[in-house]
Amino acid sequence: MSGIVLLILRFLLIVSLYAFLGWALFTIWRDLKHQSELLAALQPPPVTLQVVDSATSFHFTIPEVIIGRDPACDCLLEDQTVSIKHTRLSYHQNQWWVEDLNSTNGTFLNQEPITSPVVITNGDQLRCGQVLLTISMGERFSR
Repeated sequence: MSGIVLLILRFLLIVSLYAFLGWALFTIWRDLKHQSELLAALQPPPVTLQVVDSATSFHFTIPEVIIGRDPACDCLLEDQTVSIKHTRLSYHQNQWWVEDLNSTNGTFLNQEPITSPVVITNGDQLRCGQVLLTISMGERFSR
């Protein structure tokens, strides 16, 4: 009789260990899924820069965009009035900000010169040198 009781206890121990292992793996999976959803929510909204009087537009989903004449810039503007690295758009504190990078001809937001980082909104006009850009935010685009 003691052999059967010992066998049943072993079986119950194995079942409880597998149940604990399954519960632990399920909890880890659920937490990882929740963390990935939180990280996806932290992604910046897309921003589109449309060159006024042109069909050229630039679409970005990255948190920092450098505008300039340098081919390494994210937004390449081939105009002699645009500095090599002219302006930076950056997403932080749940807002898009624009900042002049000590450009020669200046950066203007809605015809006002930028001297420090400024929050931008949908529909603002950004002028880098003589190039005028219209800003659209939060609109998904297709490639």
